[in-house]
Amino acid sequence: MNTPEFLLHDDKDTVGVAVVDIKAGQQVTGRSLHGDARPKVKALMDIPLGHKIALCAFKPGDTVIKYGVDIGKVVAPVKAGEHVHVHNLKTKRW
Repeated sequence: MNTPEFLLHDDKDTVGVAVVDIKAGQQVTGRSLHGDARPKVKALMDIPLGHKIALCAFKPGDTVIKYGVDIGKVVAPVKAGEHVHVHNLKTKRW
């Protein structure tokens, strides 16, 4: 099997964590650490090592799942393959 470009910590995750720098236009494959998921997505923008890539489309108010848990809410539309970070994801605490 090929080396994955991103990891999921749980099969329910809606974002993956880049384990290499991902370039816009690149078709990337992930691997779940605790399951059999091997999702594929086309990167729509550069995703730096350690940052999140969206595995599905999100609309404002949607919940993002990472490590199998809710990590916050989307505050701007996100397409599958886009970078998920502080510009489009905020905590639900405030």
